[in-house]
Amino acid sequence: MTAIKLPRADGTLHPYRLRAPVRWPRPAPGTRFNRIAFAAAHVVADPLAAADPWLQCAIDWDATLAYRSHLWSLGLGVAEAMDTAQRGMGLDWPTSLELIDRSLALARATPGARIACGAGTDHLEARPTTTIEDVIAAYELQCDAVESRGGSIVLMASRALAACAKSPDEYARVYERILSQLDRPAIIHWLGEMFDPALSGYWGHADLAQAMSICIDVITANAAKVDGIKVSLLDKHKEIAMRRRLPHGVRMYTGDDFHFAELIAGDERGYSDALLGIFDPIASAASAALSALGAGDRARFDAILAPTVPLSRHVFRAPTRFYKTGVVFLAWLNGHQRHFVMVGGQQSARSVLHLVELFRLADAAGLIADPELACARMRTLLSLHGIGE
Repeated sequence: MTAIKLPRADGTLHPYRLRAPVRWPRPAPGTRFNRIAFAAAHVVADPLAAADPWLQCAIDWDATLAYRSHLWSLGLGVAEAMDTAQRGMGLDWPTSLELIDRSLALARATPGARIACGAGTDHLEARPTTTIEDVIAAYELQCDAVESRGGSIVLMASRALAACAKSPDEYARVYERILSQLDRPAIIHWLGEMFDPALSGYWGHADLAQAMSICIDVITANAAKVDGIKVSLLDKHKEIAMRRRLPHGVRMYTGDDFHFAELIAGDERGYSDALLGIFDPIASAASAALSALGAGDRARFDAILAPTVPLSRHVFRAPTRFYKTGVVFLAWLNGHQRHFVMVGGQQSARSVLHLVELFRLADAAGLIADPELACARMRTLLSLHGIGE
């Protein structure tokens, strides 16, 4: 078995032996799960670009698009240009649009590929003078850009709207205006403040129960233009309560990276589909679990996903917005990219001890595809931090 010495918080090293790699089965071409499952996909930075990483975007397009092909090959959909791709944390709107353009083109050339694209207002800088009409115009620009390219929309939560809205009625006004103009139903994206502090008080209420009621009212009034809602509040009870109040035909897409397994499995009154950042790094296990669930093997579904839940809770631990670092770290360990460099320099957002624990948890979940490669890369990381065997 492959072994490595890993550091503890006291500075000492201890030996760790990795388990044998798990060979996760791939679904047959054309397989459809009995849940819709999107992985919010990360982007791969270009480490050789002559760019200032805190100020400019530089993307390795080949590696970024290859990862989308990997996700599609596992039967998962791709949620493109979302917060996992560092929207608002390094990925600007012009680069996001190029990413959307390239991914849509690749999806058209990939049989069965499912894709939805994030449209928001992140090119609009919130100022004291920003108005609701400014927010509407910003949403219109991005939605038109996505739909003109043939894309379906994930309507992302807006920092500018949260900053300038004076009441729940103004949220309703914005969403009604935007949804009414769309060519096809969209997925509304409610991202909690743990993911983005600038979205605190979204829907016009700090109280989540009241905010949920406003959101449901908006969905009900515009149900024909709403495919579903992605809720990322990390509270399974609130998600289930909301799920049970949605209009008929409107889907709940769980964004709960703490409780996703049980929410996807569901109960006697329904289930959640998925639009998850954690489905990027656990894609192989997620695909196998969803195949088992579709075949009626709930026990196998639970057994596969159970060890991925502690991994996900570690990746998404507070400050939750830095979860992208863990996602990219695991992609690097598993050979999906040549380096551990991120847009905006975000590879520095988590401590080395956080990444060491992530290494252990990924191994426990059967998500280290090549132990020798992963150990070699882990040793490189430790050496860069002055930690040697």
